[in-house]
Amino acid sequence: MQNPFRAEATLNVRGRSYKYFRLPALQEQGVADLDRLPYSIRVLLEAALRNLDGFIVEEKDVRAIAGWKPKGLGEIEIPFMPGRVVLQDFTGVPCVVDLAAMRAAMQRLGGDPSKINPLVPCDLVIDHSVQVDFFGSDAALKQNLDLEFERNRERYEFLKWGQQSLANFRVVPPGTGIVHQVNLEYLAGVVLTKKQGNDTLVYPDSCVGTDSHTTMINGLGVVGWGVGGIEAEAVMLGQPTYMLLPEVVGFELTGTLPAGATATDLVLTVTEMLRKKGVVGKFVEFYGEGARKMSLADRATIANMAPEYGATMGYFPVDEETLRFLKETGRSDEQVDLVRACYEAQGLFAKAGARTPEFTDTLKLDVGTVVPSLAGPKRPQDRVALKDVATSFKTSLQAPLDKRGFALPEAELAKQSPFANTSLGHGAVVIAAITSCTNTSNPSVMLAAGLLARNAVRKGLKVQPWVKTSLAPGSRVVTDYLTKAGVLGDLAKVGFQVVGYGCTTCIGNSGPLPDAVAQSVRSGKLVAAAVLSGNRNFEGRVNPDVKANYLASPPLCVAYALAGRIDLDLINQPIGKGSDGKEVFLKDIWPSDDDVRAAMRSSLSAEAFHKEYGALAGPEAWQAIKVAGSALYTFDAKSTYIQEPPFFQTMGKAVGKIGSVMGARVLAMVGDSVTTDHISPAGNIKADSPAGKYLQENGVKPKDFNSYGARRGNDRVMTRGTFANIQLRNLLAPGTEGGVTRYLGDDTVMPIFDAAMKYAAAKTPLVVLAGKEYGTGSSRDWAAKGAMLLGVKVAIAESFERIHRSNLVGMGVLPLQFKDGETPKTLGLTGEEAFDIELTDSLKPRAPVVVKATHPETKKVTTFTTTCRIDTPVEVDYYRN
Repeated sequence: MQNPFRAEATLNVRGRSYKYFRLPALQEQGVADLDRLPYSIRVLLEAALRNLDGFIVEEKDVRAIAGWKPKGLGEIEIPFMPGRVVLQDFTGVPCVVDLAAMRAAMQRLGGDPSKINPLVPCDLVIDHSVQVDFFGSDAALKQNLDLEFERNRERYEFLKWGQQSLANFRVVPPGTGIVHQVNLEYLAGVVLTKKQGNDTLVYPDSCVGTDSHTTMINGLGVVGWGVGGIEAEAVMLGQPTYMLLPEVVGFELTGTLPAGATATDLVLTVTEMLRKKGVVGKFVEFYGEGARKMSLADRATIANMAPEYGATMGYFPVDEETLRFLKETGRSDEQVDLVRACYEAQGLFAKAGARTPEFTDTLKLDVGTVVPSLAGPKRPQDRVALKDVATSFKTSLQAPLDKRGFALPEAELAKQSPFANTSLGHGAVVIAAITSCTNTSNPSVMLAAGLLARNAVRKGLKVQPWVKTSLAPGSRVVTDYLTKAGVLGDLAKVGFQVVGYGCTTCIGNSGPLPDAVAQSVRSGKLVAAAVLSGNRNFEGRVNPDVKANYLASPPLCVAYALAGRIDLDLINQPIGKGSDGKEVFLKDIWPSDDDVRAAMRSSLSAEAFHKEYGALAGPEAWQAIKVAGSALYTFDAKSTYIQEPPFFQTMGKAVGKIGSVMGARVLAMVGDSVTTDHISPAGNIKADSPAGKYLQENGVKPKDFNSYGARRGNDRVMTRGTFANIQLRNLLAPGTEGGVTRYLGDDTVMPIFDAAMKYAAAKTPLVVLAGKEYGTGSSRDWAAKGAMLLGVKVAIAESFERIHRSNLVGMGVLPLQFKDGETPKTLGLTGEEAFDIELTDSLKPRAPVVVKATHPETKKVTTFTTTCRIDTPVEVDYYRN
């Protein structure tokens, strides 16, 4: 259709002509006052203007976004069509499995299977499969990579098939880096181009990704956020992602970091402030002199943790620092010039002295007040100043400090080399990991860790022998600059050898603790600690034997590895004794800011980015995988990694209808802050679990189980692992811990999967009852897929996290929200009731839904009204289908 706003124009850059859709045309026609709009809203507006077709995007959508106002916005649904999709392999494999299954369904329906392809560029980065099995030696990197290929070859063959068979689909091989850092350093162009007829269209880069930390790209001025695999697949197939026009909270930054404070300390402070403010479902946009002068690496660190502070995005507009970073990371001069020209022409380039946009609400932080900090022991928003960590940990202990319960006699531990002459108590740091995109993308904190290690080596300090240390850089460029700075060897001398290029410890791929340490922790029931430079520290995530997990900067990870204890005041107590017998304090080895800056100047270069991202051929083991492309993937019924999922096998051409859910029983009743880590299968597979039994029945030995994440392409494994987290507390089975429930047919306590199968045999629908923030955490589509395959029809919670709520809708699980002030407890629900929920095909978004709960023995009837958390009209269609 002809664009009604007559916004088409031509942009000439370096002798080439580009077509674009001018935002200033809306200003000239009185449709929008661009200067008052937050920059993030302007990017949404450009996408709507460019994609206006009268069908998916209508004129009213453009006018709605153009009319954004800071207060009284109301609930306005808009379509957003991102420019590309980014996947990591844990969540990406099921997306590709679904595409393969869609192709098979298309064939069964008489269509052309080769027509099923991503319609927008899609990159999958293999970064979640490497695990820290080997550490503490120069051979660890190769040993872990070899084991990664041994465990995952079948998955990698499948991804190679996808790379060969699907259009618009690229795979970044294992051993390259972490998806978000690769996105920041290589994949993101900040502007995108594509052919449109005889023209080349230029427009702002935007993306969605199947990892919640896709927001890291907001630090580069790219609009993007994490979505579930279900939403990502829709975008891949040319559908918009539908959202409510968001409120935008402005966060003013002033000043600069003081000496001794790092970008990690800053992001933990920002996370604490924004969680207290309450920004779930909102955009956060950073501005002010402090933001303008901040390095892009520091911006990316802050943007990365948007899921931790609850926002959809943490956005920094494109400015001169963006262009400097693009040049520094090896982007071409032509690309940089095109970014400048496009963003300046569109009024999207933030310049010093420009008018501050209007915001829904604002916060302010003087960056100069930031102090060294950690966050923990269970939530990333629980910041603790470094000086208070020891006291805070002691306070959080459940066991009295005078009953530290040393697990084994020193004589016994002394026999268990290499952990000789150690006695572990509460607070022992058993994992110290420099890991995760949040910090490994930032040269200032990585080089600070290296310089601290150098200073520690010079003092004669050594890592305590019970600490499992690891260094997992976010890209190979990190290793390059650590080597050029001369500190990679010093990190190795204190145990931080490179173990792999991937997410590792932050996603639970920390690998097992050494036997002697694990035995000490288990037999003594110790509250051991992990210190990691990650973004997630939820209970049970990092390692099943570690209960207290603290997020910290890379240099503090090294410091705590040297100390070996979390209950040590690193400000006032010595870390240890040097080779001269004198006490060494943290201040004695902490590098100066001048030293860090000098190391950055001497070691960073654009050439390193050209070298490391040049061919992207991957390791030899990846290159050796030879797979031919084909229209259909041949599913192997014997495979324990890749199976054709049931979602499309019975698909017909008829459209379904929404109907009532009657006589549903509770499968799980849980409290507040139950994360997707608790729901979605993650981590190790226990031999006596339903998934473990299934694998053994199919000839897989426990040593070859791999992780749940690696087996996301097999619904048989994943369904058995849903709600199987060892830290899940199902209130329906009080006194238990882990994936068990009480089967209400005969009150027997059994694994959740087994109970679900008994309910399925009786054709009984299932309900989950939950507290606040149900589904917080990573954007794991299997938290919704698994629940659906278990037979869950309805989830009733006090509140939902954004992505999980959307995923539930996409899988046909109805999310209902209790009224404010109402909870299962206040309503007197025991979880033993049978639930009747009457629905009609005319269900409306956010409609009131009446729930009737009847206790089968007492006959007590509890009737209450919930809010349907299907939030938009298109979501009603998704739920219906």
